[in-house]
Amino acid sequence: MTQRLSDYVYELPEDRIASRPAERRDASRLLVLPRGGGPLEHRGFDQLDALIAPGDLLVVNESRVLPARLLGRKPTGAQAEILLSRPLTGAMEATEWEALVRPGSKLKPGRRVEIAPDFAVEILGPAPGGQRVVRLLTDSPVAEMLERYGHLPLPPYIDRPDDETDRERYQTVYARTPGSIAAPTAGLHFTDELLERLEQQGVERAAVTLHVGIGTFRPVETDDPGEHEMHSELYHVPPATAQAIERTRARGGRVWAVGTTVVRTLESVARDDGTVEPGSGSTQLFIRPGFEFRVVDALITNFHLPRSTLLMLVSAFAGHQPVMDAYRTAVAEQYRFYSYGDAMALVPRRDLPASHDNASERE
Repeated sequence: MTQRLSDYVYELPEDRIASRPAERRDASRLLVLPRGGGPLEHRGFDQLDALIAPGDLLVVNESRVLPARLLGRKPTGAQAEILLSRPLTGAMEATEWEALVRPGSKLKPGRRVEIAPDFAVEILGPAPGGQRVVRLLTDSPVAEMLERYGHLPLPPYIDRPDDETDRERYQTVYARTPGSIAAPTAGLHFTDELLERLEQQGVERAAVTLHVGIGTFRPVETDDPGEHEMHSELYHVPPATAQAIERTRARGGRVWAVGTTVVRTLESVARDDGTVEPGSGSTQLFIRPGFEFRVVDALITNFHLPRSTLLMLVSAFAGHQPVMDAYRTAVAEQYRFYSYGDAMALVPRRDLPASHDNASERE
C-alpha cells in the first residue's frame, strides 16, 4: 500500500496539457492498461467498442456543468470574481450559495459585486474551506441569470478565457442535471454515434448523477494522504441504475464506470454482493490504494494531475506502479493530458485481445 504523497508525482511538459478539445470528441487517443499491470495497448477512443462485451454495463454521470463563474466589479470599479460551488439548500434555484471569491481579502461581509445591471452578488459571511456564503440578487430566475452572464469554470491549468466552443465541448453529450463546477471529463470523448454502436452490440447503459465540487481543483497537501479531508459532493443513484447493475451481475457482465465520479458514486452506495443501494445523498469517499472495489470492474478515465486524489483512485484501481509507469509512457508517447486530453481504459486482464499490437485506425 502506497501512503506518501511523493509517490504520486510525475514529470509533465507544459505542452502536453491540452488547452483545446480534439477536433472530434472520439478522435482522442485511448491507452489501455490491464488492472494489476500487463502490456499496454494504444488505441483510438472510437475503438472503445472493441473492448466492451455484449452484456456489459456502461455507467455514466449525467451531471451538467453550471456556468458558475461570475465576473463583475466592486463599487470601486475594481474587478472581482465569484465561483459558485453549491447552493446552501441543494436546489439550483437557491439564491444563497457557497462560493470562492477573488480578491478574497477585499470581499468582506456586506460587500457587493455587480455582475450586470440586473444581477449582483452580496457577500454574507465565511464558509468552510476558505469559501464565502453569498446571496444572488436578481428578480429573474437564477438559472436564467447564470446562463446569460455566467462563464464555464474551466480548470486553472487551461490558461485562457472560456468561449462558445467550451459551451458545447465542456459538457458530455448526455449531460442532463445542472450542478457541477467541473465536467466529468472521461465522458467528454463519447459521441452519440459511439453510444449507439455500443447499444447495438448489446451493451446496456445506466446513469448516476454526482455534482463535481470545488475539491476537484484542490491537490493533496499532506505528506500522508490519509490526513487529507475530502469535500462532500451530492449524488443520486436512480432505482433503474441499481436494477441494471443487478441484471449485469446476474448475467456475468462487467460494470464499466465512465470516470472517477461514477466510481466514487457507485462505491459509496455499494453492498457486499456488488449491487448498490439507490437514493440520494452526499459522499466524501476517498479511494486510495488498499480500497476494496465492490461494484466497478473497468474504468474509463482521463489523465490526472500529480498529487491528486483522482490519481490515487486510479492507482487503487489498477495498481500504483502500473499506473505510474503507464503515465510515464503516455508522456513519452505524446498523449494529451487533463480535461481536454486523451483517455485511459483500465480493464480486467481477460478483456485484452490476443494481440497487443498498436491499433492505428478503426477496422
